[in-house]
Amino acid sequence: MVCFYLGCSFSFEGQLMEAGIPVRNVEHGKNVSIYRTAVPCVPAGVFHCPLVVTMRPIPAGMLTTAAQITHLNPQAHGAPIHIGDPALLGIYDLSKPDYGCPVECHAGDVPVFWACGVTAIEAIRNSKPPLAFSHSPGSMFLTDVPDSPLPTSDLSPLCFLVSHDPLLYSLASQRAVGKIRELEEVIGEDPGNRGIQALFVQDELVRSCLALSHSTSVAITTGFPTHHMYSPPDETDGPPGALAMATMLLELGKQVTMVTDRRALQMNQDLVEEAVRTGVLKTTIPLVTFEGSGPDSALHFLCHEGDPRKPRFDHLVAIERSGRAADGNYYNMRGVNLKHLVDPIDDLFVAAMDIPGITTIGIGDGGNELGMGKIKEKVKSLMPNGSLIACDVAADYAITAGVSNWGGYAVACGLYVLSICPSHQWYLRKGTKPTTSPMLLDNLVACLPSVDKEESVLSTLVRLGVRSGVTGNLAMEVDGLTFHPTHSALISRLLGLTLDSAPTLNASQQHQVSLK
Repeated sequence: MVCFYLGCSFSFEGQLMEAGIPVRNVEHGKNVSIYRTAVPCVPAGVFHCPLVVTMRPIPAGMLTTAAQITHLNPQAHGAPIHIGDPALLGIYDLSKPDYGCPVECHAGDVPVFWACGVTAIEAIRNSKPPLAFSHSPGSMFLTDVPDSPLPTSDLSPLCFLVSHDPLLYSLASQRAVGKIRELEEVIGEDPGNRGIQALFVQDELVRSCLALSHSTSVAITTGFPTHHMYSPPDETDGPPGALAMATMLLELGKQVTMVTDRRALQMNQDLVEEAVRTGVLKTTIPLVTFEGSGPDSALHFLCHEGDPRKPRFDHLVAIERSGRAADGNYYNMRGVNLKHLVDPIDDLFVAAMDIPGITTIGIGDGGNELGMGKIKEKVKSLMPNGSLIACDVAADYAITAGVSNWGGYAVACGLYVLSICPSHQWYLRKGTKPTTSPMLLDNLVACLPSVDKEESVLSTLVRLGVRSGVTGNLAMEVDGLTFHPTHSALISRLLGLTLDSAPTLNASQQHQVSLK
């Protein structure tokens, strides 16, 4: 006979109560609620089974504290593997646990789930050994091994709400969050003196990166035809940032689609093909258009068969995309109406508000971009022509940057930071799979924005006749700022900050990183 002794989440309940966190099952004198999930464990030989979890309702304001306390107890399963809607784990009725007793949530409580040693019972049931002994759920083997939490460190998790419908919180270490906040601070610089810092909202970049880390299928849209007197009318801000995000998302295993205006389809196809040819992209990206052919066209575009229970995308991202103002028109910063050059892609963001499971993100640098409706009152009162040009369509998250491309670069860098964050990876993978492999780390480093890659993308846009915003120059500049030294220096800073958060790079990884 071989004996396996597994940790138990009961071990940390005393520490939760010492911190003032209510433990509802203890308050009610009940066994904890235990559920079989739809999350498969990694099989080992004949052993295979779904993950089993315990659930404890925790007041929303205490989620970070609960995560930090339990994170310090890895022998008792560590931090939560899920916080929020139980349906995301395949649990559809909290009142009917598979083991233990139902425990009621109080007003303001959030369901929090931890891995459970009862998983072993499921493994025994599935492997069907001729003889096995196990504990009864809630009646564990007690040892004389002292409860010795790990010392606190900057790997301790912070908890963020990333989606209301379905309800989803995410975890990331203090180190990772601090690094993304540094990235957010850098991209908020305003060398063009456009006043964008007045629109800044703390942690929009953090929440956007966390949300995208949980994504499966992402649609990205860009395109601002500010130069209406030229062909093409688009500017050089937007497409580079869109490609930078797409590159990282694809490497992380996400599906990526780009949504564009019909008039700009060929230009974007040429841009993507050149990016693949030069190695900026490893593979092509599907390009689609949306022209709004009827009242339900946005719903049918976003969802299979127009069914809001079957969304094609779980995230929509707009970067430097013309945004519809309150009067239904689309304005550049000078107040020129560009509606005749813009397809109604805003309708997708409006429709997404009523479709559970779709999160929206807007990236802008002036307040007239799609998604900036979230901060439209600030735009109206603080930006030139704000009362006219302010975008009226909100996104769940609005990232502001001195140049919108920088916001795209920062999202790509932030996703990398999360990909090497043990606290986030533990949560993202539900504690069932190994963290980022060295090979994947190599590939992710190669997918970060670099001066060489972004200079290549900008060169392609210039060859396609795309002009700088602000000045209209057909030159290596974005928003009137020359690529060297302004943009190249900022990209180097973002890359340096990002790689500073990583383990020591080996020679192969160092070879892939170009800072100049």
